[in-house]
Amino acid sequence: MAATTHTVSNQVPPLTGYDVFATDRALFEAVQRHTSPELLAGVRGELGELGRAAGSAQVQEWGTQANANPPVLRSHDRYGHRIDEVEFHPAWHRLLGHAVGAGLTNAWGRPGGHVRRAAGFLVWTQAEAGHGCPLSMTHAAVPALRTDPELAAAWEPLLTSPVYERGLRPAGRKAGALLGMGMTEKQGGTDVRANTTRAEPLAAAGEYLLTGHKWFCSAPMSDGFLVLAQAPGGLTCFLLPRVLPDGTRNPFAIQRLKDKLGNRSNASAEVEFDGTWARRVGEEGRGVRTIIEMVAATRLDCVVGSAALMRQAVAQAIHHCTYRSAFGGVLIEKPLMRNVLADLALESEAATVLAMRLAAAYDDGSESELAFLRIAVPAAKYWVTKRCTPLVGEALECLGGNGYVEESGMPRLLREAPLNSIWEGAGNVQALDVLRALQREPMALNAFLQEVGRARGADHRLDGAIRDMLTELADLDGIEARARRLAERMALVLQGSLLVRWAPPEVADAFCASRLGGDRGAGFGTLPHTLDLASVVERARPVAR
Repeated sequence: MAATTHTVSNQVPPLTGYDVFATDRALFEAVQRHTSPELLAGVRGELGELGRAAGSAQVQEWGTQANANPPVLRSHDRYGHRIDEVEFHPAWHRLLGHAVGAGLTNAWGRPGGHVRRAAGFLVWTQAEAGHGCPLSMTHAAVPALRTDPELAAAWEPLLTSPVYERGLRPAGRKAGALLGMGMTEKQGGTDVRANTTRAEPLAAAGEYLLTGHKWFCSAPMSDGFLVLAQAPGGLTCFLLPRVLPDGTRNPFAIQRLKDKLGNRSNASAEVEFDGTWARRVGEEGRGVRTIIEMVAATRLDCVVGSAALMRQAVAQAIHHCTYRSAFGGVLIEKPLMRNVLADLALESEAATVLAMRLAAAYDDGSESELAFLRIAVPAAKYWVTKRCTPLVGEALECLGGNGYVEESGMPRLLREAPLNSIWEGAGNVQALDVLRALQREPMALNAFLQEVGRARGADHRLDGAIRDMLTELADLDGIEARARRLAERMALVLQGSLLVRWAPPEVADAFCASRLGGDRGAGFGTLPHTLDLASVVERARPVAR
């Protein structure tokens, strides 16, 4: 074929070589809003460095390589010895090492730690989402371990360390360590009280031998795991190291790796325990109570992770439409495409603002803020993670056939999108946890209403939505069957109140009109045409300013 017939034109340059943090105005402003003035310059500096790395061609290639070369189980060595190791592509280790070095496992022990870590997690997840799993679990394990001061003293410095050391060795001989978790079993799934793994106490205080299985054990090459098992006193939490202090391998048989829809770079395994040594964390029979703060922390990461996927999908869609021409003009200037992009941008900004508000509540740590989290985290986890998949699908469509091709990166985002709505309790679990908080913790509802009430009077549609929500809360008839509807309404009211207070008027106006005022169709791209959609899209454009 003659070369003259293959002239390439009207193709979009790759979105690379940009600062993922600085070009995300919603995130940039949230960090500024929730960070104390004396820390702000340093935090912006570290997030800018991370953002430039995440937007670089090199790191984007690492993400591609880690997903194109998923982990491989090596159950035995060449001589037939059982080793139960998982082999990862070097790109996985580079991504994980950079993330650990950037402090993405260290929130609990530094000023403003949760805001700066959540912002970093949101930025870095846009480069590759799969390795966020061990980062999240390692970060979330800290409050559970703190129920045992001796364990916390030994493990917390390793979990919050900026050093990533791969390979199986005793944790005490490493400069940094990662923790995974193994909670669910075949017969129970989310219903962990149905677990059958047994824990037999040894003579030494707090030491047990475990026998049983775990149906999902994420990041099985971690240095240790928090697991649940049935001790004589009931369901109990344990810390299970992969390698014992004397250097011998703890019995930890990896039966197979899961063949998952997405999250391909990360290993999720089925594992068997057979006389596996573990140390009790917390009291016997109090396993769920011991891990509850860990669960809350990982649920917040589900919100942050979904916000990251949304942001990257929106950035790619707007970038594509900025350069791609069709039907006599650039796509971004076409009224209908602008409506779609603005609608996607609204969803993304609302998710980001909400995620960062929750992180700031952790940093505050007051009784009222912790009460607010008990109801806001499951509501946010329910709604934001549910919105991720349709948003990414619509953003992919903005790229047309190019978006359906693996090279665009959009299929990887779409495969990843449903994960956070499933992990740490699917939609029904989150909605029922909202009800549980409403029924058992009056302070939680009071704190939530105080938060949304700070925006009262600023927008009549928000005020109406708050009244409707209060009416729904007052009607307890059949409330369990309405739990999803209630969780959705509470999440939307909370997002609306935050945007009315902190977002530009055109963003808050469009959100309230479409999400709270009902002036919108069932799909993306059905916003009222009278809104300032061009400003909404321009705000979300991933360009240096």
